[in-house]
Amino acid sequence: MGKSTGSSGSSLPRVVATAHIQHCFSPRTWIEGAALQQLTTVAALPGVVSVAAFPDLHPGKYGPTGIAVLSERLHPQLIGNDIGCGMSLFELDLPLRKLKVDKAVDCLRRIEAEDIDPHAALAASDLAQDLYPNALGTIGGGNHFCELQAVDETIGASGESLFDRQKLYLLVHSGSRGLGAFVFGQMLDLERAVTEGLDPESAEGRHWRRQHDVCVTWASLNRRLIAERAASALRSDVRLVADVPHNLVRDRAGGFVHHKGSAAVRMGDVAPIAGSRASLSYVVRALDGTGPSLGGISHGAGRKYDRATMHGRAGRNRSERDALLKNAWGGQLICDDRNLVIEEAASAYKDAGQVVQDLADAGLVVALAAMKPLVTYKKAIDGPPDRTRSKPTRDREGRRDRHARD
Repeated sequence: MGKSTGSSGSSLPRVVATAHIQHCFSPRTWIEGAALQQLTTVAALPGVVSVAAFPDLHPGKYGPTGIAVLSERLHPQLIGNDIGCGMSLFELDLPLRKLKVDKAVDCLRRIEAEDIDPHAALAASDLAQDLYPNALGTIGGGNHFCELQAVDETIGASGESLFDRQKLYLLVHSGSRGLGAFVFGQMLDLERAVTEGLDPESAEGRHWRRQHDVCVTWASLNRRLIAERAASALRSDVRLVADVPHNLVRDRAGGFVHHKGSAAVRMGDVAPIAGSRASLSYVVRALDGTGPSLGGISHGAGRKYDRATMHGRAGRNRSERDALLKNAWGGQLICDDRNLVIEEAASAYKDAGQVVQDLADAGLVVALAAMKPLVTYKKAIDGPPDRTRSKPTRDREGRRDRHARD
């Protein structure tokens, strides 16, 4: 177990756990002490029956990231503001042999300027056409990204049949942007929603679930449009391989499973597990052992060091920062935010290979392929302006803020 490496605050008090906690990680995986303390606090929340913690476990503001929580009550703060955030993996019809990394960097630099019709996309997904249309197809900040990948290794016969070493793939990590933040802000205004949770049959509980479902649909659509923009920039077609959210609530016998940074899977599902922009990511298949883990697995490597700490660990001079823009496979990073480059350095994250090994040893997954990063898009200064915080005007029925009311 690791010790805490930064000041990761929590709005939850420290109390004695009353629910069962399942540790789905080995002693070989770095786990901060603060995250373990937060696990105990989450296990003592009203209505919580059991908690599963995964190898990517690390501290968060309202509870740790990398958990699945079964509760008889709804706890919106455990999901956070990025409701519906997830990882989507796509296959491109652009062969690896035709890839020129420098040219791909030039193409992907303006990925968010590629034309899309957000209103038509919203309508096709049965969402109000003014539901944050300017935010659709945008990645956001923090650890979100769109990454061009190639197969580094296929693992077993299943991996060989599903993944082609001669093809290119896109891994997209993004969520519900300003929409999720708006919905979450409403819940924070209800103090009891944080301290006691919500009765799922109450007006507030039903209202939050409806908003939550809209956010999950919106976030999935957002990832698809990001991939379509990237494919358009690369003059390629794109095909969905897997779309796996990791910030959401799912119904389950005995209550509701809250996934915070844990990929929500069922037996047989294919799911990506992200490394960093300078380390391998993995694709796995979920096994039937995910029952005890509440249908959750890790969605990525998980942070080892918090953002503030990274400023003393990486990019201390210009040559170090320049080195962070490249990786061992000749891959490049598109990120014009110097702070973000440092905070998202590979050394900020755990070893994704060890995370996958822990999950496999726990009987939760079987590995299919290891994927190497070639171009990672995070943020470009010359991209389009961020208008994602603007509120929608009216929905198709003429009411304001459809996502905020019944």
